[in-house]
Formats: sequence, structure tokens, C-alpha cells
Amino acid sequence: MSAMSSSNWDRRSVLRAAAGLAALGPLAACGGNNGRGGGSGSGKNLTQYFHAYGEAGVEQAVKRYAKGYSKADVTTQWITGSDYETKLFAALLTKNAPDVFEFHPQIQLVKSGQVADLTDLITPVKDDFNQADITSHTVDGKIYGIRMIDDPQFFFYRKSMLEKANVAVPTTLEELIEAAAKLTTSKVKGLFLGNDLHAIELPLIWSAGAEPLTEKNEVGYHTDAVVGGLRQLRKLFTSGDLLLDAPADFWDPSALNQGLCAMQFCGMWAMPAMQKALGDDLGVFPFPKVGSAGRPSVYNGGWSVFVNAKGDNVDAAKEYVKWLWLDQKKDQEDFATSYGFHIPPRTSIAQSATKLKSGLPAEGVKLFNTYGHFDNISWTQAMYSAWDSVIADSVRKGGDPEAALDAADKKINRELKKLFG
Repeated sequence: MSAMSSSNWDRRSVLRAAAGLAALGPLAACGGNNGRGGGSGSGKNLTQYFHAYGEAGVEQAVKRYAKGYSKADVTTQWITGSDYETKLFAALLTKNAPDVFEFHPQIQLVKSGQVADLTDLITPVKDDFNQADITSHTVDGKIYGIRMIDDPQFFFYRKSMLEKANVAVPTTLEELIEAAAKLTTSKVKGLFLGNDLHAIELPLIWSAGAEPLTEKNEVGYHTDAVVGGLRQLRKLFTSGDLLLDAPADFWDPSALNQGLCAMQFCGMWAMPAMQKALGDDLGVFPFPKVGSAGRPSVYNGGWSVFVNAKGDNVDAAKEYVKWLWLDQKKDQEDFATSYGFHIPPRTSIAQSATKLKSGLPAEGVKLFNTYGHFDNISWTQAMYSAWDSVIADSVRKGGDPEAALDAADKKINRELKKLFG
């Protein structure tokens, strides 16, 4: 979901936008001509879309990489504001559609013929990728999209605050709630989970020992442990120990950095900014286990690059994507470690990335390797939306979690039937 997140764009709030992937229905009718060179397909000019990353220097880096490519002039559209997804999918319907764009693996993009099959590019280096990143981009044996960065998400905490309150690092959801209570003072809230709690939906499911979808693409999240977890979150939500309506959402480190909370759910991307603000007074732990059969979990969001299969310059775009995201390993490491901290999806680069080898970054990598869960390409935007309603109804409004999950089941089963028959 993730999400090498920007201070401008929270994946999940945007995914509610009506334009979103609902726009993919008519995409098949969209003409191939993207208005460049009268559809000549010369490959001389390419356009790529990126969302506005929050870390300083990323935009300049992306443009610098593109400038180093000699076989085409690559223009970068840097999409600011909170609606990258809406702008991307609106653009894909027009003659000005990008040739290359970043997004997350989504089965609708494949089924609508919007993204090009990149299997031929990836196959020679496939074994050098984290295999979970290959799986999350594969449909019917073909690979669509190349992972650029993996973004583990977990809890950051102020060591001094926990020591002062005599609080141990939580290993269960109960302990997390108890810790939040002990850490809350007149000036500091114990815990920040993001302003709408959407960021913790999948970790809640995984930590309860469940999966969003089973291997047969059936509902996997509707279990007693998940219901229990939702009840506990409701207790936390009404406790007064949770930071609500922070100036920025979970992806931004400012809540912890400014002392608004003692523990914050966030992504590894924010680690350099947190270390700069807090020095060594910083620790990390995974989303704790939920229920007796649970297990800790870490959501690995991130971003991937895709080629627009409906553009005029598919071959040229594929060549560029291969050059930058498969051949230029130095740039790939730079992108992953020089701005925020992200884990390179290429095993060889991840193993040689010096900035991730020691201290807190190494702890983050260890959590990623031990407890990591990756995107499921079949978990669609409509399914995210259904789960947002579960959180809204049962946690924010105090409704019955079973009823909220029943409502989600209906929506998600409808979606699964549409996708898989």
C-alpha cells in the first residue's frame, strides 16, 4: 500500500476516489494513439508518471536517471497533491497517457489489458529478485511490472518514554493497548496508528493468523481472531490513548518526531528523518500478534513500475524500463537508500546496500525478512474500500464487527466472482 509514501499522498484515502480503478471498465475502448508524433511509435519521446515522494531529492534523482538514458527523451510528470491515482487513471483514458508509470500490482490492470507483459525482460534476472515480489506481480505465469522498492511498515517508539513509564516493548495487541495507556500523559498520546486507521487493516488480519484471501481466492479474513482484534481496536479507539487527527498521516514521521506520541505506526522510509530528529532514542517492533493463534506481522508495501500496453511506444518503453530498473543497479540502490530507507527488491543489491547493514536499518530489514507479508495482486481497490468500511463501522462508530465483516464479505465476494467467475 504502500508505500514509499509521500507527505502528499496516502494510498488508501485516495483509493476511495470514485475515478480510481472503476475507470478501468472503459479503458478497453481507449485508442492507442497517445498524441505523440501522430502515433508513429518512433520511441524518441517517452513520458513517465511518478507520485510526489515526501523525501527530499527523490524528484531530482528520478529526472537525473532519465536524463542518463540515450535512446529516448524521457519526460517525468511529478504528480503532486493527494490524488495521484485519480490523475493517473484519468490520464490513462486519454491520448496523453504516460508510457511508463508507477503503481501497485493490481489484477484489474492486467485483465483490462492496461499493462504490458514484462516476463521477457525479467526472466534473465528473475532469480535475483525477492521471490515474493515476483509472485505479487504474476498472473497466469506472466509477470506484469517490476518492483522498484519494498517498504516495510512497523511501529517506531521512543525508547526513553517507554523506559520512563516502565513499559516493555509490546508483543500482543493487548500489551500494545496497555502500553498506550501507560504512555499517555497530558501532553503525549501513547500511540498513533494514522488518522483513519486504514494503514493497519492488513497487519491486523495477518497478525490474527489469517490471510485477506485464501490461495483459492476466497475470503480468508473473516475469523474469530480478526473479530476479536476489531473489538480490541474499538476499545483502544475510545480509550483516549490514541492520537487522532494528527497534522500529518501515518506515513509522515512528524507525530513521533514532534513528541505528539510515544509509539507510531509508520514505514521504514521515514527512518532517516526520525533518526535525524531523535538520534538513538528510537526502536522498532512489528505489528504484534492478535489472539492466541496470532503471529507478529510486517506489511511490505512499495512501488512498482509498469508499461502502458495501450501506448504507441510499448517497445521503447519496455527498453527504457529494462535499462533503468534492471540494468542500472547503482541507480536502483541510490533510489532505495539515499533519500528514505527502502529495501531493494533485488537480492544482490539488498545484500550490498551498506546503509541497511547496521543499527536500526538492519533491525528493520530483519523484521522485513522475519515477519514480512507482500501485496496480493488479487486484493483489489474495491476490497481495500470494503475493509475501510469495516474499520469505520466497527472501530470508529462502534458497530458490531461481525455485521461489518458480513457486509464486507458481500462486497468482496461480488468482486471475486467478477474477477474469477
